[in-house]
Amino acid sequence: MADFKYEIKETIGTISESPKGWTKELNLVSWNGKAPKFDLRDWAPEHEKMGKGITLNTDELKALKDLLNQMEL
Repeated sequence: MADFKYEIKETIGTISESPKGWTKELNLVSWNGKAPKFDLRDWAPEHEKMGKGITLNTDELKALKDLLNQMEL
């Protein structure tokens, strides 16, 4: 697997926490020194490990917000 670097620029919020302490978080993350993107994924308690997730630019996040606002929950 290729090496990559990440830096959490801003923690926006935590959606849930597992019994083992992993949290599903929305953060603003810079990957490999590039411009930060919104990132939704599972993180180990000290952010030393991560699960699979998705990254979204601002336009994609706005589109997702619009879709979620249309849903009846």
